[in-house]
Amino acid sequence: MTDYLQEQYRASHLSGGNAAYVEELYEQWLDDPFAVPEHWQQVFSRLGAEAGDDTRHLAIAESFRGLKPAGAAAEDYKQAGVLRMINAYRVRGHKRAHLDPLGLSERPQVPDLELSFHSLSESDLRTSFHTGSLAAPDHLPLAEIIDICQKTYCGSIGVEYMHIGDTEQRQWLQRRLEGTRGNYTPPKEDRLRLLEKLTAAEGMEKYLHSKYVGQKRFSLEGGESMIPLFDALIRHTGSQGVREMVIGMAHRGRLNVLVNVLGKRPGDLFAEFEGVIAKDDPTRSGDVKYHMGFSSDVRTPGGVVHLALAFNPSHLEIVNPVVAGSARARQSRLGDHEHEQVMPVLVHGDAAIAGQGVVMELLNMSQARGFAVGGTFHIVVNNQVGFTTSNPLDARSTLYCTEVAKMVQAPILHVNGDDPEAVIYATLLAADFRREFKKDVVIDLVCYRRHGHNEADEPAATQPRMYQVIRKLDPVRKKYADRLMADGLIDKSKVEALQSEYRDKLDAGEPVVDLVPDEEALVTVDWQPYLDREWRQDVATGMSLDSIRSLSEQMTTIPEGFGLHKQVERIIESRQKMAAGEQPLDWGFAETMAYAGLITDGHGLRLVGQDSGRGTFFHRHAVLHNQNDGSNRVPLAELADDPKKVTIIDSLLSEEAVLGFEYGYATADPGTLVIWEAQFGDFVNGAQVVIDQFIASGEAKWGRLCGLVMFLPHGYEGQGPEHSSARLERFMQLCSGNNIQVCVPSLPSQMFHMLRRQMLRPFRKPLIVLTPKSLLRHKASTSSLSDLVDGQFQLVIDDPAKPEPSKTKRVVFCAGKVYFDLASERDEQGIDDIALVRVEQLYPFPREEVQAIVERYGKAEEVIWCQEEPMNQGAWFQIRHHLQACTGGKSLKYVGREGSSSPAVGYYQVHLEQQKKLVSQALTHGEGLA
Repeated sequence: MTDYLQEQYRASHLSGGNAAYVEELYEQWLDDPFAVPEHWQQVFSRLGAEAGDDTRHLAIAESFRGLKPAGAAAEDYKQAGVLRMINAYRVRGHKRAHLDPLGLSERPQVPDLELSFHSLSESDLRTSFHTGSLAAPDHLPLAEIIDICQKTYCGSIGVEYMHIGDTEQRQWLQRRLEGTRGNYTPPKEDRLRLLEKLTAAEGMEKYLHSKYVGQKRFSLEGGESMIPLFDALIRHTGSQGVREMVIGMAHRGRLNVLVNVLGKRPGDLFAEFEGVIAKDDPTRSGDVKYHMGFSSDVRTPGGVVHLALAFNPSHLEIVNPVVAGSARARQSRLGDHEHEQVMPVLVHGDAAIAGQGVVMELLNMSQARGFAVGGTFHIVVNNQVGFTTSNPLDARSTLYCTEVAKMVQAPILHVNGDDPEAVIYATLLAADFRREFKKDVVIDLVCYRRHGHNEADEPAATQPRMYQVIRKLDPVRKKYADRLMADGLIDKSKVEALQSEYRDKLDAGEPVVDLVPDEEALVTVDWQPYLDREWRQDVATGMSLDSIRSLSEQMTTIPEGFGLHKQVERIIESRQKMAAGEQPLDWGFAETMAYAGLITDGHGLRLVGQDSGRGTFFHRHAVLHNQNDGSNRVPLAELADDPKKVTIIDSLLSEEAVLGFEYGYATADPGTLVIWEAQFGDFVNGAQVVIDQFIASGEAKWGRLCGLVMFLPHGYEGQGPEHSSARLERFMQLCSGNNIQVCVPSLPSQMFHMLRRQMLRPFRKPLIVLTPKSLLRHKASTSSLSDLVDGQFQLVIDDPAKPEPSKTKRVVFCAGKVYFDLASERDEQGIDDIALVRVEQLYPFPREEVQAIVERYGKAEEVIWCQEEPMNQGAWFQIRHHLQACTGGKSLKYVGREGSSSPAVGYYQVHLEQQKKLVSQALTHGEGLA
């Protein structure tokens, strides 16, 4: 007993028969820390703190064992022990649950589930005790109490939920679990349907195994219960009002889900195996069959549900935020702000959910304002092996692969995959919890993998003991069929008929799922207006002066009593002067006006980044903060017909998951301008998988259109290697087939027209924008109202100094901030025979416009490409061939920093020397680097 407890014990109110009273308080405190007097909150909390969080309940229980005073009534003390035991089963009963179909897992010792731990013995089993908060009659013999606890918490389902801090959620789960007492048997018709789905799951795998020997399919054999799980989930949630379900999953079982859940024609799948599919678009590169997505509309007892399986690369869990973002967009489109009509479902592997950080990032986003989807339904296909040969001891540092879900206090239901009725019960329970509390839930489907990682592997080479057991193990379908035959619900001939009927359906090649005809399908986003459009199609992007001034007045009129910060107040006053034509337009004004015009035209806006409301460089102020009471105001939202169509969020400190989320959102909503902004451009490094696997190649692989915009602050201003470069070269290397746009706007008006062009053109392509830093307040980087009214986005900007073409000896092409350094130095030196030309869109490269510039300065002897980035970085190597094609035989040279393994130097003085040198070389004849 701890010193503190000894001290408390010596107090009079803990002596004698009061021990039972203390135990009652203790149980109340476990259920709800605020349900007991404050003094007792302190006592129990201090005990927990002394024990450490991970062993709190055990330590407290051990401490209370020492509370029994010599003269205490034995029955009072034993009653307290019974209550402690009930709680122990709730907390740790899952460790004794029968979860492993192989029977190989060594279950840990759980001393606090033993009678003796609570000063009880077998002689007490017939004694009747108060059951406390157990879902049971008020008094029962101890043997019956233990029986209820064991059936509830130690059967085919092991539940972890006592880590949940919300008392209502814990009690809801307790009532549902303890009320069932481990009896998971559904009605007869549901049991027969369950067998039918298991037959389909097994039948699909056997069919593929016999027909396409040796081809990769990532079989579901060993985890067939996932198919009836999906069937039950879709039918149950469909009856509760879910109208769309967005699913993300990696390889394991994907082909089975495509055919047996989403209703893909088996004939189409078999054609993919045979490689005889004719490409409908020669620009499509395609993807392997177990990465492909699909969508369909299926019938449920509650109506039609639209199912969408997201396309998924081999980076496994990276699809998670994409699915969540797509679900959020669909909820917004439906006005489903309570998150009840669209449900995201994610299927994980046991090694992946424990090993990949994007899982944690998405869970961390799950309840955040800008990213909430009402909870994601997680299914873990737990093969107990990882992905190839890994031992769980090497794959994670936790008992379960699902520990990460505890960070958001999600309930976790571990269930034996060879008990399909328990699987269905856990599924329905989890779905109801998610609907009730709008939180993530986890089903850990503990199963096995009958074959290797893929069908060409030999798993016994690394897992001999496991595969000795698996070879002798009957499939779950056979086990369940035998069970139903033993119960007299079906005979052997009907079981065999189910198998042959399913094979016949596969042979016919037609859908095996009850799909609805096209005329009954739910209306989703119509992408037809954006298909087969010409890339260079022009569109008017200007706005009338009256509209600009009217919108500016609405956004800069501050309600009485709304106290702005003085610096923000000056910015608002400046914008009023800009709208009046009294001072040049800055970047913040032009960008905001682009949004305002699009919003009033009916488009949505979603601007997300780590400092997007204010703007990293204190320039945007799309969200205004009241200095008097801390309230916020979003003037842009006030322009919309529905304020919820405008979302401006300062996101959590994540790149990978947030960018994936925004990509998913943009693929599901072409009518909203979706922007992800990095605090500094190089922060995008943390999201490279999203860029490579989705943004750059999603259209080529899967035909997925996406209008996502990425803002990446870029510019060499002496801030070191990590705050200079947005790694332009990486994006340029990914450019091909007009897959993305890469722009470097150098003027506020360019930003204005570029953003409006992105939405007003009738096609959707990702837009990568290298946004400025110091230019945001550069006196030379301003625009006029007429530039917004009459202008358009210029792919190339000719020299505004208008040097005489016949006297021009050198043409210097560049992009971004370096132009202003060059122009300033040229003016200072009085040079008049060099033309400085900005290429504002680096991809698709504007060859015609660049060639026209070269021809304009036909007398020039040299063409220079000048950049701030090192030679092996930036745009040079990716546009050199374009420039050469445009020079017409003139000398083409590079000017910039020499090649480097680092984006920039760390010393400001060295930076200045390098910058001065490259500017000088660009303006000095013959000094360019070859």
